[in-house]
Amino acid sequence: MTRYLISFNDGAMDHIPAEDLPEVGKDAHAVIQEAVNAGVFVAGAGLQRQRASIVGPDGLVVDGPYPETKEVIGGFVVLDLASKEEALSWAAKIARACRSAQEVRELMDDPEMDAMLRETARRE
Repeated sequence: MTRYLISFNDGAMDHIPAEDLPEVGKDAHAVIQEAVNAGVFVAGAGLQRQRASIVGPDGLVVDGPYPETKEVIGGFVVLDLASKEEALSWAAKIARACRSAQEVRELMDDPEMDAMLRETARRE
């Protein structure tokens, strides 16, 4: 299985009238529940608008994002899926529910991190 990040940009849902937002939330939660029931959900959340802190390699903290940043992530879900085609299918469901386009990216495989997580889970 491969993990996929499905995300949308901050502001992508700004076209939705305020009175429609409860229905959008209901539809989005229904898709997430479907992913949970299918056993493919890993994580997901909406992100607070423009509330980021940037920590540099030297430890310097700057409230951000960087001024030159044109797009920032507004929300995301990580799913563990068998194929890119399956990821695109889930992204289509999420796009319909959120009434906004979704970006699909494959997460890099990291066997060492997976082993650390399995070991941590085993100890708990």
